[in-house]
Amino acid sequence: MPEIVPGRRISGRVAGLFDALHGHFGTRAADELELSFEGIRGDYHAGLTRKSGGREPWYPRGTEMRNERQLSLVAPDELAAIAGGLGIAEVKPEWIGANMNIEGIPLFSMLPPRTLLFFEGGVTLRVDGQNAPCKIAGTALAENAGVADVAGTALDFVRVSKRLRGLVAWVEKPGTVKAGEKVEAKIPEQWIWSSGFIGGE
Repeated sequence: MPEIVPGRRISGRVAGLFDALHGHFGTRAADELELSFEGIRGDYHAGLTRKSGGREPWYPRGTEMRNERQLSLVAPDELAAIAGGLGIAEVKPEWIGANMNIEGIPLFSMLPPRTLLFFEGGVTLRVDGQNAPCKIAGTALAENAGVADVAGTALDFVRVSKRLRGLVAWVEKPGTVKAGEKVEAKIPEQWIWSSGFIGGE
């Protein structure tokens, strides 16, 4: 049997909220987010389902599938690390389409799938996994940062922000999240599965 790492709970805080109610990838600051089972009401990424893209090569592009990417979550320390790696002053959450900026939880992007995020106001989000960086977000970041080489910075973003880009999550229990709320991450038991445990290669 593999080693089983016990679950644990870690507390953080909502440092910022952002929505994309204007029909565009980029987000803008908000005091609160109203969440339904479809995500943020009226948001660019809201919906029970979505169309598959480059992240799902096992489906023809545009296949309707479950939307597990209703919200994008980032962390201030990881955004600062990305900025440092790119040699720019800052990376704002709204430049890369983030909906929540969560502070106080170390190694935020490494939280495993099935982690539950319990918000003080009653909302629960379930983490699907890491948000793999892409050139679309990199281009938006480069344009907002005012760099000379937009295309080069977009490519550098994909490399520099790997495992620092944050998480995607979906709404398990709807309600309203307000800026400044406390949030508790309930991290599940973890283990590494290997076919070697059952005699395979």
